[in-house]
Parts: sequence; C-alpha cells; structure tokens
Amino acid sequence: MDLDAFTAVHRPEWDRLDRLAKQRRLDGAEADELVRLYQAVATHLSTVRSAAPDPVLVTRLSELLSRSRTRIAGAHEPAWSDVVRYATVTVPAALYRIRWWTFWVTAAFLLVALVAGVRVAVDPDALAAMGTPSQREEYVDEAFASYYDPQTSFAAMVWTNNAWIAAQMIAFGVTGAWPVWVLLQNAVSIGATGGMMAAYGELPLFFQLITPHGLLELTSIFVAGAAGLRLFWAWVDPGARPRATALAAEGRALFTVAVGLVGALALSGVVEGFVTGSGMAWWLKIVIGALALGVFLAYYLVLGRRAVRAGETGDLDVDRAGAVLPTAG
Repeated sequence: MDLDAFTAVHRPEWDRLDRLAKQRRLDGAEADELVRLYQAVATHLSTVRSAAPDPVLVTRLSELLSRSRTRIAGAHEPAWSDVVRYATVTVPAALYRIRWWTFWVTAAFLLVALVAGVRVAVDPDALAAMGTPSQREEYVDEAFASYYDPQTSFAAMVWTNNAWIAAQMIAFGVTGAWPVWVLLQNAVSIGATGGMMAAYGELPLFFQLITPHGLLELTSIFVAGAAGLRLFWAWVDPGARPRATALAAEGRALFTVAVGLVGALALSGVVEGFVTGSGMAWWLKIVIGALALGVFLAYYLVLGRRAVRAGETGDLDVDRAGAVLPTAG
C-alpha cells in the first residue's frame, strides 16, 4: 500500500473528525457526521496497522479515535463491576506473573539475614558493632518488646511506613540498584537484630514478636522488590517489543502490584498493631499471622493463576492503555 497516497486521500476526513471532536457544540447533523467519520477512521487505522504499520500514523489515528470516542460516549465512569474485576482479576494476575521473581527475592533475603544473624551471634566483634553492652542489654530486655504498642496510631504508622518502602522499590525499580539496596539493608538489619537477641538467649522472643506480622509484612516487601526488579529487567531485556513499549506495559502492570500491596500491608499493619504486642498466647499470635499470609497467598496464587490462564497480564485494556503497534518476533 502506498502510505503517502492513502494519507493524501483520507486526510480531509481525519481533519474533519478532529475539528468535530474539538468543537464545543454539535447539532444533530454534525453529531451524526462525527459517528460516521469515527467509524471510517477506525477502519483506516485497521488498514494501516495491517498493511503499512507506520508508528507515527498509527499513533496519530489512535489519538484521534480516542478523543472522538470520548466525545461520542463521554468520559469513562468506572462501575462497581470494574472495581470488582480489578480487585479479583487484574491485581491477582499482576501479582501472579512475578511469583518466581518473588520466590528468588525471598530466598536471597533470607540467606543474607541468616548470614548476618549468625555472624552477630557468634562473632564478638560483630556483636560489639551493635552498640555498647548497656545499649544492647537495654534493647534486648526492654526496647525490642516495647516497640510493639497495640493501638490504632501505631498500626497506621506501620502501614504508612511499609507502604512507602514498597512504593519506592516499585517506582525506582527501573534503576535496578534501589530495590537491591533496600532489600539488602532490611535483610542485614533484621538478621543482625535476631543475632543479637540470640547472643543474649532471647531468640525465642525475637521470633514470637516478629513472626505474627512479619510473615505477611516481609512477603509484601519481597513482592515489591520483585516488582521493581522485574521492571528493571523489562528495560534490560524488552524482548521483541521496543524498550519504551515494554517499560510502559510493565510499569502499568506493576503499578497494579503496588495497589494490591496496599491492602496486604494494611492487614499486616493491623496484625502488628493489635496482635503482636497484645496479651494473647504467642502460638495464637503466630496462627493469626499465618492465616493472614495464607489469605494473601491464596488471593494471588489461586485467583492470579486463573486470571493469567484467561489471558490477563495486570496491564490496562486497550481502551485505557491506548493502541499498541504490533511487533514482529
């Protein structure tokens, strides 16, 4: 197909549709013309994409159709069905797609934490780096346990802090370095704290206080780190897609991950704020934490697997994300 000739023949229709879409008021005849031209230009876009997929022309016609569709149908108003579908299909699909990234991030984090903990527990020099003897004893005997104060303000503070950390790892994930740095910092800190508690014979207390909320909280942080690294990998290895297209698609899908983690971190914040520091038996606290983690895992592994099998990716649909030029390969 001669693209220049095709453009020359149909440009008047495109320009007319553009004017009608921007026109403030339309009479009956102009409204009918707008619909007719919208249908015609949609056919033109389909022809261009299949016969001569010029990126500039495809983008121009896609934007023109988007404006015209908004003028014809009005702005999209989300219905409750959209909200339910987003929560039960889109978010689980986005989480499920990075499950293996989450697994490897979890394994690496636990390994670093274990190494840091063992070193502090058995190496006097590493233990001395945790503070003076009086500072360490005060932390082990009082500060560690007193931190978990059961009240609403504490739960809100924990949720806000963890959500901020997760959002940073996803937002700056394209750098590759930021998620690794945050995860490494947290792994060393948690491991070293556990090692110090072990050195003073308080390792059971450490696990009793960190496990109830930590199961879900740390899993959420691992997912956020995995999402950030997945975004970085989309930049390193975009596959057959142009790098900008790959980053845009993965960025939208991984923003969906961030939305999903808001709920998970809110639940872990409730557990940390009202269960960890409460007077419940330690085994009951751990059971509650395990149930919270189980709910999250079932949410994204069961619902996510079903959604991905149905073709979902966690990205927006074409109507909201915009047309994408097909890429061979």
